[in-house]
Amino acid sequence: MAGASVRIDKYLWSVRLFKTRTIAAEACKKGKVMMNGISVKSSRTIKAGDEIEIRMPPITRRFKVLDVAEKRMGAKLTPDFIKDITPPDQFEMLELARLASNANRDRGMGRPTKKDRRDLEKLQEGDWDL
Repeated sequence: MAGASVRIDKYLWSVRLFKTRTIAAEACKKGKVMMNGISVKSSRTIKAGDEIEIRMPPITRRFKVLDVAEKRMGAKLTPDFIKDITPPDQFEMLELARLASNANRDRGMGRPTKKDRRDLEKLQEGDWDL
């Protein structure tokens, strides 16, 4: 379909960046989808060669349109239509954010560990060595 143009919300849905076309249109409406640093409406048409930025907090992902498609495709076919050109530093930020969220877990939250369980059993049986 080289040379054709497609609505951006339909394209983002067809290359599997969004689960539904409605979610893709909503992301455009909220200003999360940009072309050349300018947020675009869902009715904006795109063509091969365009670059798209999608804000997916905490990072902004960048994609290059290789070819356009109107119908949803299998995941194995998407590399022929879109290329991820997100800078590596964005993925580093994502990893740091993930690690930071794990580090903030308060002690005692969640399920007790095996060691905690054994300590509780010892305490209840009176075998606690002080």
